Amino acid sequence: MSQKLRAGILGGTGMVGQRFIALLENHPWFEVVAIAASPRSAGKRYEDAVGGRWKMDTPMPEAVKDLVVMNVNEVEAVASKVDFVFSAVDMSKEEIKQIEEAYAKTETPVVSNNSAHRWTKDVPMVVPEINADHMNVIEFQKKRLGTDRGFVAVKPNCSIQSYAPVLTAWMEFEPYEVVATTYQAISGAGKTFQDWPQMQGNVIPFIGGEEEKSEKEPLRIWGEIRDGEIVPAETPLITCQCVRVPVLNGHTAAVFVKFKKKPTKEQLIQKLTEFSGAPQKLQLPSAPRQFIQYLEEDNRPQVSEDVNYENGMGVSVGRLREDTVYDWKFIGLSHNTVRGAAGGAILCAELLKAQGYITEK
Repeated sequence: MSQKLRAGILGGTGMVGQRFIALLENHPWFEVVAIAASPRSAGKRYEDAVGGRWKMDTPMPEAVKDLVVMNVNEVEAVASKVDFVFSAVDMSKEEIKQIEEAYAKTETPVVSNNSAHRWTKDVPMVVPEINADHMNVIEFQKKRLGTDRGFVAVKPNCSIQSYAPVLTAWMEFEPYEVVATTYQAISGAGKTFQDWPQMQGNVIPFIGGEEEKSEKEPLRIWGEIRDGEIVPAETPLITCQCVRVPVLNGHTAAVFVKFKKKPTKEQLIQKLTEFSGAPQKLQLPSAPRQFIQYLEEDNRPQVSEDVNYENGMGVSVGRLREDTVYDWKFIGLSHNTVRGAAGGAILCAELLKAQGYITEK
């Protein structure tokens, strides 16, 4: 009998759902036992429900091909089969809020990739290396929901992963003003070039809602728990532009920073390469050994060379140099559907298991 925790995936036929399934193949702690999706997919074998829409560059795991897709709206039926669920449902924000809380109220922890609950005051939004302590707010959320073990936890937007960890590593130098431009891959929109041929050779200078998320979500991650809720930090001030570029996977950021204290380049690089957090201390299965790498070459990081650093769970930084207007500038790169989406959520679930929040039912 398997000792692994039983995981369900809500929205398992979409791109992020597929990434969850690919990353969870042979996971040492978790086993996918249930996949739920829209009523039109319910009742079909997973392989048939996905059809020709498998978008991963690795084959569909054999273990899930014959799983019969369940109706995501049949909350009690899905919840009865699992210890916890990952959420990647494609619904309106209000519908997502309702269905994730409905699962939580069945005493089923929900680890969500969605944005719906990122600003719910008692829902932790976590990058495990940065703010693992925010999981403590779950106890207040459970009181609100009236649950013993059910709750919702979320990971932040993919756009911030290439610069928020870098700024976190530099917090002792007191960054107070940040300008970031992100160059975001098409998989962030759930697309491939086959789905979106108009993106080949093209740049679109707008991604709906991304700039607000990119400016505000880091402040919530750097916030603190007060009176049972997460109170966002007030600094640094971040202004951001988000651009869609013809890249399949990998979000790149060009970032300018002003500091109250004046670090040297050597100090900044040292802080990056030494930066680690709870996942490294706990040796979680998906944790990168070195979270942030610094690359000395002028032409790095590059998507083609560096996006899969640490199996897509690490952040690559380069071109750190002094600026004539700001103090320092750099380029960051992260994998948007691994660290920025499904992989980041899996790491959150591993942290929650290690902290005792996700257990066998």
